[in-house]
Amino acid sequence: MTPDEALRRIAFLLEWRGASPYRVRAFHTAADAVRELPPGPVDASQAGELRGVGPVTAEVIAQASTGEVPRYLARLQAEADPAVRTGWDLAATGTGDCHLHSDWSDGGSPLEVMAEAARALGHQWAVLTDHSPRLTIAHGLSPERLESQLEAVAAVNSRMGPDFRLLTGIECDILDDGSLDQDEDLLGRLDIVVASVHSKLRSEPEPMTARLVAAVRNPHVDVLGHCTGRIITGRGRPQSRFDADAVFAACAEAGTAVEINCRPERRDPPDELLAQAAAASCRFAVDTDAHAPEQLHWQSTGYARAARTGLGADRLITTWPLERLLTSRTGRP
Repeated sequence: MTPDEALRRIAFLLEWRGASPYRVRAFHTAADAVRELPPGPVDASQAGELRGVGPVTAEVIAQASTGEVPRYLARLQAEADPAVRTGWDLAATGTGDCHLHSDWSDGGSPLEVMAEAARALGHQWAVLTDHSPRLTIAHGLSPERLESQLEAVAAVNSRMGPDFRLLTGIECDILDDGSLDQDEDLLGRLDIVVASVHSKLRSEPEPMTARLVAAVRNPHVDVLGHCTGRIITGRGRPQSRFDADAVFAACAEAGTAVEINCRPERRDPPDELLAQAAAASCRFAVDTDAHAPEQLHWQSTGYARAARTGLGADRLITTWPLERLLTSRTGRP
């Protein structure tokens, strides 16, 4: 066992238990930091000098660096219910990620770096979903810039080889009336469209419901992104209010997947809405919403939530082979 593996496994087990997002993220942050360590055994004081590594994660790193199972991980595994194995196995079936950002909008890395990181994780595909024009604070893509990005994605794919494909996409703002913030013809040329609300998140339930229902019924939309818009860390942000029965019924009818957003500060939808969407026979996309390569590792914690809700791989489009993912667009639901 390597320190990276131990730390990621701990993050997964903490997510399974419903631990605070701060604790889950701390272990992912430490796993990112261990890349700076030389190979071989290290002591806790040496590990503790890394940025983002505290006393607990330093001990985990030191113990795992010798190949042993860290005591913290061993305790979590001993306390875990038998079903936790289902979640870990489910995460291993993942084939892709429908939601990631590059430095074309508000991500921190070039799209080719994000693609390489996704392939290194064993993904068969990943969808580049930079923001649409209205989100100016995130440097959203105008139609002209999106056209240019399509060419850039094609160039990256020409160099990636046959085992991985970067799919074209967008995280498109859902406007007040439920329409989408991008040229319709361009949307029709994309492989995957994630539609999300980023404005007027505290609208009254009735207009928010109408807005979401209209969006998920749009034939261009494949995934409803972070449906409540909540933030559960720092100053936080309350979740949007809407008629979940109506929205999830519309998703199920249209074949639009509900996103299980893996960002620790989101965990969106909340557990009760995730269960409600599952009962409504919705499809789901376990997505990282990654803005940096290391954030792609967050996906396993989303699979923990999916498994805890009783979802199997067939309901999760992020476990589907590329051909099934793309052909499902024309045959939904």
